[in-house]
Amino acid sequence: MTTPLPTQWLNNPQASAHLALACLDLTSLNDADTEADIASLCRRAQSPFGPVAAVCVWPRLAAFARAQLPATIAVAAVANFPHGGADIDAAVLDVEQIVQAGAQEVDVVLPYRSLMAGDERAVVELLVAVRRACPGLLLKVILETGELKTPELIKRACQLSLDAGADFLKTSTGKTPVSATLEAARLLLGAIAASPAARNRVGFKASGGIRTVAEAAAYLALTQELLGAPALTPQRFRIGASSLLHDIEAVLSGASEPSTAPRGAY
Repeated sequence: MTTPLPTQWLNNPQASAHLALACLDLTSLNDADTEADIASLCRRAQSPFGPVAAVCVWPRLAAFARAQLPATIAVAAVANFPHGGADIDAAVLDVEQIVQAGAQEVDVVLPYRSLMAGDERAVVELLVAVRRACPGLLLKVILETGELKTPELIKRACQLSLDAGADFLKTSTGKTPVSATLEAARLLLGAIAASPAARNRVGFKASGGIRTVAEAAAYLALTQELLGAPALTPQRFRIGASSLLHDIEAVLSGASEPSTAPRGAY
């Protein structure tokens, strides 16, 4: 029998909005991003209702972002992004730039095409090299679940990432037709919960296509169901989004009537 999802997030938009804000990776990964764009992003990250957890940018803009933000807001930058290739040198070069910029977090794309082709060695070697290149930084591994598609491939990507030292499992780049889904999230959370070494340490990040507090609440509820309420902190739970902050602020200001998450989506 399936355990019912916790309902406090689904039925309490204000609480969901507050927690989603605290766990938000406010993201700008447009090819043409400039320092002016990131300056605006960093101002938005310090919202009237509280700060986000992190801003997520390109490596070339990580040092600029770090200079714009208080120490309480982390800077994350992407590596091997969004293509998820198997070029270790290129991925490590991204990571070295992120480290030198003073960022705190690396979001690296797993070589998902290599995994789909059966080349697990390429996946392992890249992830291990990236982990070695950023000691002390939070490492989020992007699985690109919408491309992996099958539960078997997604579960294998989870295991390889955990074995390589991932601190977070992340769904998507947001650059493919299918981004975060609750079905994929359940697989990632289940992999974390099933690992004695990961279940009380590794976090989960839903990324791509999450635009409303109601959608965010569904991921909060699912995370609580599988990892427990203690996992609902920025240290263990993140949402990567560029437009979610608009709805969070609308809900918290009372400017909009919150929508209800569709119950059939779990």
